[in-house]
Amino acid sequence: MSLALAIDLGGTKVEAALVDEEGRILAGTRTREATGAAAASDRSVLERALSAVIARCRALPEWSQVTAAGIGSAGPIDIGAGTIAPINLPAAHGMPIVAFVAEQSGLENVALRLDGTCIALAELWLGAAHGTSDAIVFVVSTGVGGGIVSGGRLVAGASGNAGHIGQVVVSEIVDGDAAASTVEQLASGPHIVAWARAQGWAGSTGEELADAYRRGDELARAAVARSARAIGVGLAGAATLLDLELAVVGGGFSFVADDFTEQIEASVRAAAVNAYAANLRVVRAGLGGDAPLIGAAALVHRSDLL
Repeated sequence: MSLALAIDLGGTKVEAALVDEEGRILAGTRTREATGAAAASDRSVLERALSAVIARCRALPEWSQVTAAGIGSAGPIDIGAGTIAPINLPAAHGMPIVAFVAEQSGLENVALRLDGTCIALAELWLGAAHGTSDAIVFVVSTGVGGGIVSGGRLVAGASGNAGHIGQVVVSEIVDGDAAASTVEQLASGPHIVAWARAQGWAGSTGEELADAYRRGDELARAAVARSARAIGVGLAGAATLLDLELAVVGGGFSFVADDFTEQIEASVRAAAVNAYAANLRVVRAGLGGDAPLIGAAALVHRSDLL
């Protein structure tokens, strides 16, 4: 049995696990190290976290079956140089993560892709996008990021950053808010909570917003609609450009409302100019929190999809 060392690097944590050729995360191999706000200004915090999770995986009895490593990282990234420059981790800009993981793990083969690309790869392999030829897979959480499937294969782009739907500009001024213009700035969990509070809502978290939405709170419902509208506009542009048939949405904030996918789909139809783009279907992701690690492992096990 061939195993992959799968690594997921985000803004606040590093996670790793061993994943087999069927996309199964081996029981007892998943390990996580929080980095917190300190990693934004001190690269050594991130390096220590990476070293720790890799060392724990190397100590496992199954390590002898590991053949290569796959890394999904917050972006932007540069797959040619093997480096990362996450927006929320300034200290990590230019970090040679491929070389670092190779040195720490002793593995010669290390692949790097954007975290959104890895999530899309996982959903294409085993999740909600399985069997689909043209799709976008994205998450709505602290940020908004995604990956693109075209012709049944993942699209990386020249530097590896294709699918960064969260950084697509959808409006210069929305509801008088000139500072918010990208999908992420308008639709992410923290932005929507902040917007609702600015309108007079008394809560402070996405979970509280979800509860208020289910109780019929008008401000909460307006906030969720704002998020869905911004995402829908971004997806309408992506569907028009790439002729997509499916959008798969995951991430913690996507559960803010039971009908969130329906609201997004309606927003796509309202924003689309061409009928083929308006036909975009929006569904929930199938793999949940396992997707980043499964997708990182797919860089090793399913290179045919790249």
